[in-house]
Amino acid sequence: MLTEKAVSRAKPKEKLYRISDGIRNGLSLEVSPGGGKRWRFRYRFDGKAKMISLGVYPLVSLAEARELAKDAQKSVGGGLDPSAQRKAEKNLESTFCIVAKEWFDRFAVSFTERYAAEVWARLERDVFPFVGDMPLDKIDAPAVLAVLRRTEERGVITTTYKIKSHISQIFKYAIACGLAYADPSRDLSAALKSRKSKPMPSIIEPREVGRLMVKIRGYKGAVVRSALLLGALTFVRPGELRKAEWEEFDVGGAEWRIPAEKMKMKRAHIVPLSRQALEVLDVLRHLTGHGTYLFPSVRTGKKPMSDMTVNAALRTLGYAQGEMTGHGFRAMASSLLAERGWGIDAIERQLAHVEGNKIRAAYHRSEHLEERRRMMQAWADYLDGLAGAAGDGV
Repeated sequence: MLTEKAVSRAKPKEKLYRISDGIRNGLSLEVSPGGGKRWRFRYRFDGKAKMISLGVYPLVSLAEARELAKDAQKSVGGGLDPSAQRKAEKNLESTFCIVAKEWFDRFAVSFTERYAAEVWARLERDVFPFVGDMPLDKIDAPAVLAVLRRTEERGVITTTYKIKSHISQIFKYAIACGLAYADPSRDLSAALKSRKSKPMPSIIEPREVGRLMVKIRGYKGAVVRSALLLGALTFVRPGELRKAEWEEFDVGGAEWRIPAEKMKMKRAHIVPLSRQALEVLDVLRHLTGHGTYLFPSVRTGKKPMSDMTVNAALRTLGYAQGEMTGHGFRAMASSLLAERGWGIDAIERQLAHVEGNKIRAAYHRSEHLEERRRMMQAWADYLDGLAGAAGDGV
């Protein structure tokens, strides 16, 4: 007979295995090689052995699983097939739109407000009108491909792949909940146009970089000028820059520690601060240090500045959208640091590009920080040199 302790301590093995509850109720705990645990109910109907899922542990406790198994036994005793009953219920209730809403309500809390709105808008515009009312078991690969092809024909290839990702996440959620058995979008990339990576507009020619830095230093608004300077000196992502909070900065240790929830890859990130970056912070603290954000919204200090502010400032400085953006500081630093002989590992780590190999990632965190400190100071000095050489030529 199973106990809660035995269930919680059940370890994965090389192959999937099941542990019977042992009280002749048809209930067993199924443990996958990956460590997932699911309740199963085994029974016979019309002389055939059958099995259904009763949910995932720990979302469904042992006591709850026993009650579900008891209900299923009653159905069998009454001449009803629990599997057929469930399938009929799913066909009535588990349309794609209903499950998508359930998935969204559960996971959108971890999205930014803007991203959540974008995801739901794509589903409402490009998915629900075509498969929203269909039961999940009726949606096959051709049906999903037809949805994606409509978007693809509009020429928005990147959006097409984003929609494919949303559909896949919804089906994976449905599979985990026992509402679906496969993800029909899984192998469709081969039938779609390939994504052509479009590099972010950036300035990488040293002379032009020097002119850019001179223009930034002459920008009229002190707070936005500080944002432009820190963007160039730290080359973090624009969202990480505009949402920077004063409590994240250790001036004495010359570090900016960005928490995981603000990072694209959800991993905490350390930005070593050069002498020049610390000087920018010192000036900025007199302007916004009384609040939460380094760069607060002009409308309310309770929110960071708009995501358009830095790009708008670059337009004011004379740079068209196709020439330079706030994101372009990253390509600028990556290209010029590599040309100047800095190791790709240190550069990639400072860009917060996640290393797939976990052991290698740990090595990056522990071994490259000191090299990154030297690199960030050398980068700031290099920018000063380029600006000095540009002089009055701007």
